[in-house]
Amino acid sequence: MEYVQRGTRAFKKINLALFAGGFSTFAILWGTQPLLPDFSREFHISPAVSSLSLSSATIALSISLLIAGSLSEVFGRKSVMTIALFASSILSILTAFTPNFHLLIAGRILQGITLAGLPAVAMAYLGEEIDPDSLGMAMGLYISGNSVGGMAGRIISGILTDYFGWHIALIGIGVISLASSFVFLWMLPKSKHFTPQKFALKKLTSSLFSQFKEPGLIYLFIIGFLLMGSFVSLYNYIGFQLIKPPYSLSQTLVGFIFIVYMVGTFSSTWMGMLADKHGKSKIFLLSLGILLIGACITLNTNLWFKILGIAIFTYGFFAGHSIASGWVGKAATHDKAQASSLYLFFYYAGSSIGGTVSGTFYSQYGWSGVVSMIVVFAIISIIVSIRLAIVVKSKVIQFTARQELRKSI
Repeated sequence: MEYVQRGTRAFKKINLALFAGGFSTFAILWGTQPLLPDFSREFHISPAVSSLSLSSATIALSISLLIAGSLSEVFGRKSVMTIALFASSILSILTAFTPNFHLLIAGRILQGITLAGLPAVAMAYLGEEIDPDSLGMAMGLYISGNSVGGMAGRIISGILTDYFGWHIALIGIGVISLASSFVFLWMLPKSKHFTPQKFALKKLTSSLFSQFKEPGLIYLFIIGFLLMGSFVSLYNYIGFQLIKPPYSLSQTLVGFIFIVYMVGTFSSTWMGMLADKHGKSKIFLLSLGILLIGACITLNTNLWFKILGIAIFTYGFFAGHSIASGWVGKAATHDKAQASSLYLFFYYAGSSIGGTVSGTFYSQYGWSGVVSMIVVFAIISIIVSIRLAIVVKSKVIQFTARQELRKSI
C-alpha cells in the first residue's frame, strides 16, 4: 500500500482530523492555566499549589502515555484516540462542578489519564501512514492544532471566567472539545499500515524498555523534558506577573496574551518543512537559540517588549517540539507508538516538575527567577542536541560504510 502524500485528499483529511483532535486535547489540558490566580484566591492557596491543577493533569498524562501507546499496538490507533477524546471532553464538563480544590485535582488527574490517548498515538499514526517526504509538514500541522487548542483554551477560559466564573469556563471548554471530537471521528481514515499485536504484557514491557538502548532516543527524551519544563514555567507564572502592578491586567486581557500561540502554529509547520529540506540538526539548534533569546527578552519591564519576548520564545518552542516529535518516529527502530509515548512521558514530566519547581523560583526571586531556570534548561538542551547530532552523523557514516561493503561483495 502506498503512503499518503502531501496535496492528496487523504492527506487533507488526516491533517484536519488530527488538527481537531489536537485542538480538543490541548484546549482541555491548558484551559486551566489562566485560572491559576482565581484558584489561588478562591481556595486560599499559594501560586505553586494552584499550579497543581495543571501539574496533576500533566503527570497523570505522562504516566498514562506509556499505557496508551502500548494499548494502541493491540486495539488500533483510531479507536484509542477516539475514546480518549470523547472521555476527556465529558470529564471537562463534569470537573466544572467540583466544589473544592481537592476534588478539582481528582478530576484533573482523571482528565490526564484520558487525554493520553491522542498524543500517545497521533505521532505513530502519522509515521505509519504519511510518506516520509511529507512527514515534516504533517507533523507540523498536527503540532499547530495543539498550539491553536492550547491558545484557544486559555483565551476562552480567561474570557468566560471574567464574565461568568471558572466553572462556566470549564463547561465551555468541554462543549467545544466535544464538537471537535466528532470532527475527528468523521474525518480520520482507518490505519492502512498498522498491524495489531496480541496482548502480551511481557512482550510489550520488554519492547518499551528496549527503546532506551537507542542513544538518539534518550537524547530526544531529555530534550523533550527540558523543552516542556521551560514552556510551562513561562506560561504558568506570566499571568501572576501581569495581573500585578504595574500592569494590572484583567483575566480577559491576560487570556488574550496567549494569542501569541499563533506564531507557534506557523513555526511548527514552517520549521518542520525547513528541517525536511536542510536537516533536523541545524534547524533544531536554530529553534533552541530562538527560544533562549525570547526568554531573555521577557525580562524587559516594558509590556510590549515582554509580549514580544513571549512570542519569540513560543516560536522557538513549537519549532523545536515539532522537529523533535518527527525525529522520534525516525529514530525508533520498532514499536513507534511506544517510542512516541516515552518521548511524551518525559515531555509532560518536564511540564509537571518544571512547572511546579519554577513556582518556588517565582515566589523567591520573582520573574527573573523563572527566566533563569528557563535559560539553564535551554543551555542544557543545546548541549544535548549537539551530542544528538554527533550520534546521528555517526549512524549515517556506519550505514554508508555497510552499503559500500555490500556493493563490494
